[in-house]
Amino acid sequence: MPLTFTLDPAVDAALYDGILDLWTDVTNAGGAVGFVPPVTREEIRPELVKQFVAMAEGRSRLLVGHDEEGRVAATAFLTFNTHRLMTHWLWLYTVMVHPRHQGRGYGRELLATAANAARSLDGIEAIRLACRGGLGLERFYASCGYKEVGRVPGAIRVAPGDDRDDVIMHLPLM
Repeated sequence: MPLTFTLDPAVDAALYDGILDLWTDVTNAGGAVGFVPPVTREEIRPELVKQFVAMAEGRSRLLVGHDEEGRVAATAFLTFNTHRLMTHWLWLYTVMVHPRHQGRGYGRELLATAANAARSLDGIEAIRLACRGGLGLERFYASCGYKEVGRVPGAIRVAPGDDRDDVIMHLPLM
């Protein structure tokens, strides 16, 4: 059954807790979403608060996918550039699909829905995202139309002696 996506959902305790649970579960399953497992909800909470502050300030928009049971199953934050020469593109952050839903095409659906949402925003011509190298994510994003436009070798240290590339991907919307 497909996910139901909403751009700019009403923020309430259920959404907050759902995203916090999603982010924790994705990280602990090995997902590259800013943390290294094991992680707790309390470790993730400050980053989620930062995302909600950016939303409240109009610097970011939330795309959330709910499953057939109404649980938060996927997210992506569309974050605007504040640099006056870069306002024609935005960043896609915290792209996640819950592990119980992976392998069903929901990641592709999330990215396509995010691209459609970005297209609906005035003046947005492209999306950029960054991903952790060494996990095959760049191949997945490329299969969704993104092109690798930059790579910083060893920029992400997930553990002593385990440095990964920071890979920048770009999707033109025009």
